[in-house]
Amino acid sequence: QVQLVESGGGLVQAGGSLRLSCAASVRTFVTPALGWFGQAPGKERELVAGISGSGGRTAYADSVKGRFTISRDKAKNTVYLQMNSLKPEDTAVYYCAAGPTYGTRTYNYDYWGQGTQVTVSS
Repeated sequence: QVQLVESGGGLVQAGGSLRLSCAASVRTFVTPALGWFGQAPGKERELVAGISGSGGRTAYADSVKGRFTISRDKAKNTVYLQMNSLKPEDTAVYYCAAGPTYGTRTYNYDYWGQGTQVTVSS
């Protein structure tokens, strides 16, 4: 069983930065892969960034490469998403997700947080 609690969303001007955090309470034998997904109004939930259980592999949506960085602190069971040079099109609800295997699709992840709103004003 995995429970996820996100924090760090908010309102920021274009060009600004935010850092999202997701604390995971893990009760599995396998260190889960973790991901951040974004869902804008009227659009599907899509991967923004993902990181493997070991932390050795990461994946990013093309739209955020070079601006966002995903990282994890295994000791704290926490995953972070550092978001720099934010754009209005980054506006979305961001969900933290955990799953047994590393992947880029929503079906790769079994557990989801409640979501945190990120709004970027122009």
